[in-house]
Amino acid sequence: MDSLLTASARALAAGDALGALKRIALRDDPPALALRGIAMAQLGEHPRARELLRRAARCFGAHEAVARARCVVAEAEVALAMRDLGGSARAMAVATATLEAHADHANALHARLIAVRRLLLLGRLGEAAIALDGLDPQGLPAALAAVAALSRAELALRTLRTAPAKTALALARQAAERAGVPALQAEVAQAHAALDRPAAGQRLLDGRLRLLRLDEVEAIHASDALVIDACRRGLSAGAAWQPLARRPVLFALAQSLAEAWPGDIDRRDIIARAFRIRRPDETHRARLRVEIGRLRTLVNGLARVEATARGYALTPHGDTPVVVLVPPVEGEQASLLALLADGVAWSTSALALALGTSQRTVQRALADLQAQQRVRSVGRGRTLRWLAPPLAECTTILLLPTALPSA
Repeated sequence: MDSLLTASARALAAGDALGALKRIALRDDPPALALRGIAMAQLGEHPRARELLRRAARCFGAHEAVARARCVVAEAEVALAMRDLGGSARAMAVATATLEAHADHANALHARLIAVRRLLLLGRLGEAAIALDGLDPQGLPAALAAVAALSRAELALRTLRTAPAKTALALARQAAERAGVPALQAEVAQAHAALDRPAAGQRLLDGRLRLLRLDEVEAIHASDALVIDACRRGLSAGAAWQPLARRPVLFALAQSLAEAWPGDIDRRDIIARAFRIRRPDETHRARLRVEIGRLRTLVNGLARVEATARGYALTPHGDTPVVVLVPPVEGEQASLLALLADGVAWSTSALALALGTSQRTVQRALADLQAQQRVRSVGRGRTLRWLAPPLAECTTILLLPTALPSA
């Protein structure tokens, strides 16, 4: 590598994309193309960066497998920044193996961290945890150490473990300061700020809403209370967790009963909420009895659902209190807004992949949000992307999608 390429690479490592481009902007040899692609990515010109990196990978010869693998890893990082989550993992796996075989451990770990962050975006938290446990961050460059610690912090936050998250964020801050990369420092600061923002609301008996931080939500889940969690769509009591994200009617019944606790709720009201029907008839009452029976089976051991003269009541075992947690963002599109809250432009296909739903469903939801002026679109056709204003007043960590086991 000649002196200009070396100086450009050092500038990129320090986050000085413009300084790097000044040295190699007019060069078309493969190493310069790769460095130009990385520089354009740091400047936010992701489509151009991807084009340059692909050109560089094609131009490297058969004997330059390591250089090609590095281009594949860099392109994967650009795709992650563009929220292009639909690519195949095979190319990354081959590139990672090539880097490991040639003792390029730093770039191999970088590739593994990119894969981890993709898993976190897709809500595949179990796979991300396994991948993180297999990483050894010892002796890494400061920038990679910061990214590894950030990934561990995000996983801890998504699984409501604030103490490990704080420890990981402290390590990430130290590593980011050593790296001296402003963008990395800003990402660490943004993640740390999520700890102090409201993450959920607790519905009180008098109907008022009390905002809770993540550590307060964690404390409620760790208590002996029966928790109806409308953020993650499930019920919990201590260590027991019953997910209901795939059973919206049962969750609507559980939430309605919990909000009426310690009293009962009228049959007409619970039918209107669970089935979205204003004028119920006998068929809806029969369906309600069936769904209540299913709910009784699911919550058996956590609480009882008892019939009353006018409707139904939720009765937890013993003196266990009932706590209802609601999202900090209202509306059925809460998870969609949570993904868009990072300020990055998303395609509808990436949003559908992250949410585990159809692209058409996402398009309808985005159209509704756009009519409410809560999201905006940029580009046209295949380049259409969606943005939302950042929700600086609250954190949407609990609303981010989590991959569910297949039924």
